[in-house]
Amino acid sequence: MKTVLAITALVMSLAGCGGQKAQQSVPMLAGQASETAAVVPVESAAGAPTPKGPAEPVTKGGPLKDTLTASALPENLYLNIAVKGYGRMKVKFATKDAPKNVTNVANLAIKGFYNGLTFHRIVPGFVVQGGDPKGDGTGGPGYTVEAEIGRKHLKGSLAMARTGDQVNPQRRSSGSQFYLCLQPLPQLDGQYTVIGDMVEGLDVLEKLGQVKTGPMDRPVEPVVMESVTVTTE
Repeated sequence: MKTVLAITALVMSLAGCGGQKAQQSVPMLAGQASETAAVVPVESAAGAPTPKGPAEPVTKGGPLKDTLTASALPENLYLNIAVKGYGRMKVKFATKDAPKNVTNVANLAIKGFYNGLTFHRIVPGFVVQGGDPKGDGTGGPGYTVEAEIGRKHLKGSLAMARTGDQVNPQRRSSGSQFYLCLQPLPQLDGQYTVIGDMVEGLDVLEKLGQVKTGPMDRPVEPVVMESVTVTTE
């Protein structure tokens, strides 16, 4: 299976992170081991999975049903993630800064792609990563998306995983795998496409960041996205 993406483990210093380890792994691609740290899964080419459950409304307007186009995105567009046993998170998409990547993720969500998938990688004080239909960091829809790099990594930022520069010098985004920042991560700025920022549910994200994990930073108990929907309010 051809590996297309993952958050790879590069060792980098985290500035201003009191109480955190001086060095952390940085997101990149599965199948590309860093010389200094373990690889963090991102994505490989794979067929889109069958939706695993109905997308439930999370705002009074209800989830969108029709797919979107990058040239005509609503100014206000939100990704709503309901995590089983933890609660809901709501991210406002950066429709103007990353329209191609936003459109891709939004349309996958509208089609039910993410329903029932897991957050397969959790690194305390760093990132929570998900969106892999295989659940091991080697899956995806079978394509990548043009990079739209520019926004900063803030606490609660949503960004796209990708393969490393060695095989992906254009820094194209994963077709489906994304990560949420557990704190500001300036060392990732300029390297990954950030597609939005959390406006509700930071407390839920913090709970996810405390989940017990095992090898490859994989949660000991599955952390499931019960529904992932797109709304305009």
